[in-house]
Amino acid sequence: MKKYTLISPCFFGMEKMLAREIKELGFEIIKTEDGRITYRTDEDGIAKANMWLRCAERVNLKVAEFEARTFDELFENTKRINWAKYIPFGAQFPVSRASSIKSKLYSTPDVQSIVKKAIAESLKKNYLESGMIREDKEKYPIYVFIHKDKVTISIDTTGTPLYKRGYKEKANKAPIRETLAAGLVYLTPWKPGRTLVDPMCGSGTILIEAAMIGLNMAPGLNREFISEKWRTIDKKIWWDVRRDAFDQIRDDLEFKIYGYDIDPECVEIARENAEIAGVEDYIEFNVGDATTFSSDEEYGFIITNPPYGERLEDQETVKLLYKELGYAFRKLKNWSYYLITSFEEFEYEFGQKAIKKRKLYNGMLKTYFYQYPGPKPPKNRDENN
Repeated sequence: MKKYTLISPCFFGMEKMLAREIKELGFEIIKTEDGRITYRTDEDGIAKANMWLRCAERVNLKVAEFEARTFDELFENTKRINWAKYIPFGAQFPVSRASSIKSKLYSTPDVQSIVKKAIAESLKKNYLESGMIREDKEKYPIYVFIHKDKVTISIDTTGTPLYKRGYKEKANKAPIRETLAAGLVYLTPWKPGRTLVDPMCGSGTILIEAAMIGLNMAPGLNREFISEKWRTIDKKIWWDVRRDAFDQIRDDLEFKIYGYDIDPECVEIARENAEIAGVEDYIEFNVGDATTFSSDEEYGFIITNPPYGERLEDQETVKLLYKELGYAFRKLKNWSYYLITSFEEFEYEFGQKAIKKRKLYNGMLKTYFYQYPGPKPPKNRDENN
């Protein structure tokens, strides 16, 4: 059976949640670094990783790792790889991305050009071609990552990034990325049957991700991946992995989670997105003001992504919002609430120090996930609490 080494990048701070997902798929983790995890899989691992990883940004197939301090070293080491093992005759192999950190080879356009030329030379040798290499079939996008002069070359198996699940056709002005939203849900002890509310739901991302997690619905179920078109992977593997993902949906579960937003247009967008995702029966969206939120439920969870006040003119408005949220949430005596924001003085304005806070990056923006866990419901209580 073929073995593959895969690399999955993620947002900084998400490594622990991604590692848990990788282990649950039965894969062997080789290395965990800031913002990326390297792991080993069997032949169907590429399909499984793309189908199931909620917190990864993509799945790259690792080809080689070597040191290079000059462009000559980069060229020769890349050319030495047996690229015909990975790229079949006639396939396209764009060097789609190169990044360089603390390395002598800092010009990424030059890195891309040299790697492209080296791969072409290797393929000419293997396919006995002279002149230009034909590139008129499926794509194998090449990624080059250089850190402290160590070069890692991989092939992107995902295509469109994994956070694009396919359900968010519309979004509000400041949407949270799907991969980060899934990670926030993982950081709480919420499970189906317990009350969950996002009182500032925007386009509904956090609740849609929560519903998909609760139903064990694979995040990649309703989209395609670039490696599905590869001749190097048996189409039956993809078919089997997708069929298995459909079979694993826990559609026998009955639960309801709740989203509110002060903007009626956002509520309508959230409803449409939930319908596209196939979880509309599990989320109830309504117009509502988070600062006046209340509930008859004794126990519950709030997970929300409030405005951050990134623009200076918005900061006074955000300070007032956080104060009012603090008043409203503290009235929910036994509830747990979790908020993500980049606003440095959040705890002061909210009026309560977090039990725990976790640094996460929302793209390039440093944020903290402020965690206020409440008491656990008594064991003999109905699971709906």
